[in-house]
Amino acid sequence: MNYENSNKTRTVNGRVKWFDPAKGFGFVVAEDGGADILLHANVLRNFGQSSVADAAGIQVVIQETERGFQATQVLHIAPPEPGAGPVLDDLDAEDGEQLAAVPLEPARVKWFDKAKGFGFANVFGKDEDVFVHVEVLRRSGLADLQPGEAVCLQVVDGKRGRMAAAVSSWESAMRCDEE
Repeated sequence: MNYENSNKTRTVNGRVKWFDPAKGFGFVVAEDGGADILLHANVLRNFGQSSVADAAGIQVVIQETERGFQATQVLHIAPPEPGAGPVLDDLDAEDGEQLAAVPLEPARVKWFDKAKGFGFANVFGKDEDVFVHVEVLRRSGLADLQPGEAVCLQVVDGKRGRMAAAVSSWESAMRCDEE
């Protein structure tokens, strides 16, 4: 088969096997099995995210190449299935309905250290920093944040100050507003 002239694409639902923003790629496992699907950072950026959490649900358009299948477009990302129990003690008093009612606030990432498991963001127009925990990030379907990255946060008052209860990329939050 001449892969260079092949324009056949199909939509696949699956889960992120792993994604490494530093390497610029990762792999998706399709629900219906088969070979791993390459997910390049540029394809993810075109969707409006710089990272995606391992085990996140994902819908992609794929194309077969000489090296195997690769994603050409991301259509949807869903956070990984939640684990047992609350993410953080600070959030255990909050229920899903209360958190869903918290408005999204535009913010810019100040810094985030995946190895330390946390970072901070600044909500536009406010002076205080907002704490962002890696588990909140993962449950939001993201794996990492870059300094200066625009995001939307659902901010709650935690035991030690303001903290993010959910994080979404700026682009995905804007798509939700348009629907």
